[in-house]
Order: sequence, then structure tokens, then C-alpha cells
Amino acid sequence: MLQPVLEVKNLTKKFGNFTAVDNISFFIKEGEILGLLGPNGAGKTTTIQMLLGVMEQAAGEIYYFGKSFTKHREEALKQINYSSTYISLPWRFNVLEILDIFAGLYEIPDRTKRIRKLLQEFELEHLVHKPFYALSAGEKTRLLITKAFLNYPKIILLDEPTASLDPEIAVKVREFLKKEKQEYKVSMLFTSHNMSEVEEMCDRVIILHHGRIIDENTPENLAKTISECQVELVISDTKRAIAFLEEKELPYENNRSHFKLTIDEKNITDLLMLLAQEKINYQEISINKPELEDYFIKRLEEANQ
Repeated sequence: MLQPVLEVKNLTKKFGNFTAVDNISFFIKEGEILGLLGPNGAGKTTTIQMLLGVMEQAAGEIYYFGKSFTKHREEALKQINYSSTYISLPWRFNVLEILDIFAGLYEIPDRTKRIRKLLQEFELEHLVHKPFYALSAGEKTRLLITKAFLNYPKIILLDEPTASLDPEIAVKVREFLKKEKQEYKVSMLFTSHNMSEVEEMCDRVIILHHGRIIDENTPENLAKTISECQVELVISDTKRAIAFLEEKELPYENNRSHFKLTIDEKNITDLLMLLAQEKINYQEISINKPELEDYFIKRLEEANQ
């Protein structure tokens, strides 16, 4: 396997007697998007702060591009960046001033061209003279992502990158991120509470709970571990349908002609065959297979027991 762009080994952070991050290890490959998931207080933000060097770990090692972050911090920071909905930028500076300042700090060659390109990508051109404090929440989020991509990062840490964005702009941001991954092999650590977004964006996910990694796999493989599906049927002959379901002792929800059942995926064919044998006809059917969100909720419930 190629050298990971980021490798974390036994990372630990304590605040007094409280362990916020507890001996976690993971890696990110070139061009990979890794989801970092967990409920509030799981240790996601603390982990990111250690990866940025703004908080020192109690134990463990961080390696960027095969080199110790402790020993090669300046070199690593030139190749990484960070965006979070929960940070701010110089309050009274306008959009263009903010980007120009950071482009100067990053020593970006031909920074005017780079700024212009990213302003266009994130549809901020009409806001260049607007001060940061006057931007909407969505506009601030787009500016923060624009700032994060100024230095052509090889790895970027994204904390809720589409929070506060309307659906149309969120789609464009996700498409931009996927293009950066595809064309430039940019690696990303991605946190989000939007599970459908995580499924769309992430190659792998790790789930944190009380500072520990409790699961790691692809979103698809995690969802597959739940065998139960939601089957929804529209049946006009409700009396016969109810009698059948109760006779077979199948739990269901019923709203007039709409029936909803939770059933193991392997038993769906048998259910439909039995309905046919009983001449109970359905006018519509939908089968909703488990998604990452279903797994996430179930796994946390198990972890809290």
C-alpha cells in the first residue's frame, strides 16, 4: 500500500481526569475521503484540533506524508488546510481582503488568478466588497471553504462543510469536492451530521463514541449489517390485509390503505408470495433498505447500553 497522506497512531487527549480522545488510530490514503462520525461530545473536534496542531496530544503520534507532525509541523501545514462552519474570519474585512490576506500568508503564486477561480467556483463574485459580519450563514460557509482551498491543499479537514447552505449550493460544493478528489487526488477528513451526504461523499467512515473508535468500514458495508427493511404497501382490501398480518403475527403500521412492515430482507419474497396465495392484491409497493443513518443510530444505541 502507498504511504498514507495522514496516519494517526494511538492518539489520546485528556482534560484532567476526562479522556476526550482515547487511543485512536486511523489513516487516510491519497485521494480518499474519510468520514469522521459520532454524536456531539464523541471527540471529533478535539481530534481535528490535534491534527491541526492547535491542541497538543497527551499521547500518540500524527504523521503527514510519512513524516512526524511534531518534527515537521511547518512543512506539513503548508500542504493541509481546514474549514469549519464554527470558526470566524476577520469581522470587518470584506471577502476580497480576507482571501488576499490568506493567499499572501500561504504564499500563493499568482494569487489574483487563484482567488478569482475560487470565487467563481463558490459563486461569491458578487460579494467581494461585502464585510464578513454582513454575510449570511451560508455565505460565510462558502467563504470558509474558499479560503481552505487557496493553498492547493493535499489534505483538507472539513468540519460540517455544507452546514447552513441551501440545497442547490450544497450540491455544488459536494461536486467541487468530488472534482478536487478526482482530478487532484486531494484527501479529505469529513465530518457531517447529514448521513446521506456522508454516504455520497465518503469512501470509508470511522465512528467515534466517548473518544474511542467503535467501527470502521465503507458506508455501504456498515448499512448492510442491518438485515431489516421497511416494506410499504398500498392495499385497498384493508380488512383482509389486517386479518392476514395478524394471523401471521407480523407487526405492522396501518393508515387507511397504507401498510408499513419491518421485515428481514430475506423474508420479503415469502411475504409477497403469501399475499398472492391469499389473493390480497397491492396497488403499490416500496422497499426501503437500511442506510448508514439506520446503522449509526442502532450502533450508538448498542454502545450506550
